[in-house]
Amino acid sequence: MFAEGTAVHPAAPGYLAVDSGGSGLRVAVGTYDGAPPVEGSSGQPVRTGERGIDPAHLLELLLPLARAVAAEAGVGELTTAVIGAAGFATLGDALRAELPDALTRGLGARTVALAADAVTAYIGALGARPGAVLAAGTGLIAIGTDLTTWRRADGWGHLLGDSGGGAWIGRAGLEAALRAYDGRAGGSAPLLERARERFGQPPQLPGLIYPRPDRAAVLASFAPDVAACAPHDPVATGILRAAARHMAESVAAVCPDAGEPEVACTGGLLKMGEPLLSFLHEELAHQAPHARRTAPQGDPLRGSARLAAALAAGDAVWPEDPRLLCVSGARRRAT
Repeated sequence: MFAEGTAVHPAAPGYLAVDSGGSGLRVAVGTYDGAPPVEGSSGQPVRTGERGIDPAHLLELLLPLARAVAAEAGVGELTTAVIGAAGFATLGDALRAELPDALTRGLGARTVALAADAVTAYIGALGARPGAVLAAGTGLIAIGTDLTTWRRADGWGHLLGDSGGGAWIGRAGLEAALRAYDGRAGGSAPLLERARERFGQPPQLPGLIYPRPDRAAVLASFAPDVAACAPHDPVATGILRAAARHMAESVAAVCPDAGEPEVACTGGLLKMGEPLLSFLHEELAHQAPHARRTAPQGDPLRGSARLAAALAAGDAVWPEDPRLLCVSGARRRAT
């Protein structure tokens, strides 16, 4: 199903912007005249296997969707394609090897950019300004740039990192619930009651969570319960305060030291609202006092579209990086 947009003159050249994540693909097709793009989506996420993100499966999902949305938009030639993909930094080797030529063959794209979704989140949120962007959802990653190099922090997944993200908060809440069940220090009776309501009796939890391939999402599903308990439970409050501290640490690690960088925070976790947001603002003021906080201008799909338009115009200013942003067939990047 396609989102409403502004149809353009048939056979007009245009761009393809893609955001690939755990919930599927979103695409936007537009022209270079600034008219609103037409959007489409697929609810099936791209598979990850032994080679990392599977380029054949991505193409299987993307090519028919891109052609359909291009027809809806009246775009006859997709000259630039930008793919922002979750996991690209660590699982994108096969995409780097195969996708540029495949998109040229399949769609006729002459310029192809492959990027980590953190990069497209940055471009969508801050555009061409130096600063840092925090993306907080089930996981957590921060990325920053002075427009010379990229710096990233965390994003290591729920077993090794993503500190302060939704899965981290949910796991900490469930640990506090199990401490209360055992009678250990640091437990929370309100969180224990919430855990019983959501998952059943505590002895069932390991069997419900450990075997699940989506266990990060299952853990993150308990984060709103932690937020709900926080107003009357000091243990839950402490978990949110610690999460905010971890978030700010990641931002401070990537934020440029010089000048007046901007910081934008994005992601579904922030929809939990207070007291998490108050704690986060306090921690950012403490750990990155030279940075100015600003609202994000757009999401990762908008970032892919911005990058596509800039590449087509030859005035992209964002630094290329072997793991984070790879461009093939582009005009010389502006300096």
